[in-house]
Amino acid sequence: MGMRRAIAALLAALTIAACAPSLGTFNALSRRDAARVAGDVPYGEGPRRHLDVYAPKAGASRGASGLPVIVFFYGGSWASGDRGDYAFAGDALAGKGFVTVVPDYRVYPEVRFPDFIEDGADAVKWTQENAARYGGDPSRIVLVGHSAGAYIAAMLGLDAHYLNDAGVDARAIRGVAGLSGPYDFLPLDREATQNAFGAAEDPAATQPVNFARADAPAFLLVWGEKDDLVRRRNIDGLSRALRDAGAAPEVKLYPSLGHSETLLSFSRLLRGRAPVLDDVSAFAKRVTAEAVAPPPVAPRPPPP
Repeated sequence: MGMRRAIAALLAALTIAACAPSLGTFNALSRRDAARVAGDVPYGEGPRRHLDVYAPKAGASRGASGLPVIVFFYGGSWASGDRGDYAFAGDALAGKGFVTVVPDYRVYPEVRFPDFIEDGADAVKWTQENAARYGGDPSRIVLVGHSAGAYIAAMLGLDAHYLNDAGVDARAIRGVAGLSGPYDFLPLDREATQNAFGAAEDPAATQPVNFARADAPAFLLVWGEKDDLVRRRNIDGLSRALRDAGAAPEVKLYPSLGHSETLLSFSRLLRGRAPVLDDVSAFAKRVTAEAVAPPPVAPRPPPP
């Protein structure tokens, strides 16, 4: 009972802080399913533009190649977070057979919208250029994010100009899995959103829901029904907008989970609470297994 009470107290603290504090406890208590094969790798200038890479232990030791790739963006209200706190997430996803990249990105007050999205695009660009060095297939990438990180993943998947501007071949982005993400949150009625987005010239351009399109990557939207930070309207709004546009998003709701727990259930300590890791992994494997159609070839003009 003592351990259960300790875990419950830790979960409560994490939920109140919206995943911003250190998650070292989960790293320490997680059995390593994978190996960190690269650490503190710069993908841009400045200390907040570095990343870590994880790979399955068997693949890392045997020189495996052609594995699907996940880029994981953590949350923190666009104002905090450190990739080192999310080793348990990189380890869990890599343990499911993915080369997994976990980048930091710049946050408020250093930057505001859209800089953290542009950092995400640059991290994806680095991944596309370097994944093969660690056994990954740069043509099969899935973006996964939690909370503010889910927002970044969704914007990269939907508003095409971010990846285009970074020089990313967007056909490689096979899917986006958003955990407890804010996608439809106007008006900006919280301090965190006002800080990060309040200076935007066009508030509508900050909202993923406004960029839903039929040719977007496949989407998986995850939400815990006990989430009192990111309301269900975000999941419903984006899923409805995608369907209206002609896409077919997948939605998974977990009755027993709160905001932080959709990610904390990745940890071996809490994996039994809900199958979020298995569901995200199954989605990522399915969308990376599908063939990608080649770009259309322009018809030749008729002979004169």
